[in-house]
Amino acid sequence: MVDVADESRRIALPGLLRPAVRWKSLRGNVVVILSGAVAVLALGWALFPSVFASGDPLTGVPAQKFQGPSARHWFGTDNLGRDLYTRMVHGTGLSLTATLSAVAIALIAGSILGLLSGSLGGFVDTVIMRFVDVLLSIPSLLLSLALVTALGFGTRNVAVAVGVSLIANFARVMRSEVLRVRQAPYVEAAHAAGVRWYTVLARHVLPNSYQPVLALAAVEFGMAVLSVSALSFLGYGAKPPTPEWGSLISEGRNFLATAWWMTTLPGLVIIVVVLSAQRLGRAVGRSHSA
Repeated sequence: MVDVADESRRIALPGLLRPAVRWKSLRGNVVVILSGAVAVLALGWALFPSVFASGDPLTGVPAQKFQGPSARHWFGTDNLGRDLYTRMVHGTGLSLTATLSAVAIALIAGSILGLLSGSLGGFVDTVIMRFVDVLLSIPSLLLSLALVTALGFGTRNVAVAVGVSLIANFARVMRSEVLRVRQAPYVEAAHAAGVRWYTVLARHVLPNSYQPVLALAAVEFGMAVLSVSALSFLGYGAKPPTPEWGSLISEGRNFLATAWWMTTLPGLVIIVVVLSAQRLGRAVGRSHSA
């Protein structure tokens, strides 16, 4: 006989779980919306810095140095009396430009390597994958530091160095997607029909392989922000007094005891932007897998 009480509990249990599931979904959507808002705000800072901070980021008032956060100076002032919020906003364009350039370099170069490796196979695959393994064996920040030391100082060289350090991740993801798509019936049919191999890559393999790579680009954007800021912190970015996110933290490290806001608030901005990029990347990845 069927236990009516047990059966009723089994029927009622999903109903009891529905509010929790709905709350989890709602909370996830709210986090994604907030992450998108942070991304839009950072983009606004980069494109229209004067709209968000109309002051001069390079000059200050010595009489107002080391003032803490207030309604007049949201992020406080630095050792030269410059408004830190204004410098943070005007430094966004340079920092994000370097970050986007680095991700673009890694995306294009890594996608080409992964596409060739997964489609051609054989000796080409072996050579490319060994090169990728070498890149993966070196910590990305250490590789970026070595490259920017060889290339020289400057935001452009920082972007190139960070981009090269990220190539391996994109190459591996693209290769795995190409290997998956290459077994699809429509790809085999195109080969059987005598379509040239590069035409098959352009028309069939690449359009069905790029979405996970784009999701990875959103995730790696956050890591690129950290790498670019780290190299700027070490002094490899733009020359002072040009503001960059990493250099702003570097300028404040000597005043931690008396002006904590000079490092803490720019650091919090970087953390929020990185976490938002990571969250948006995961959301894009889940939508693709769904």
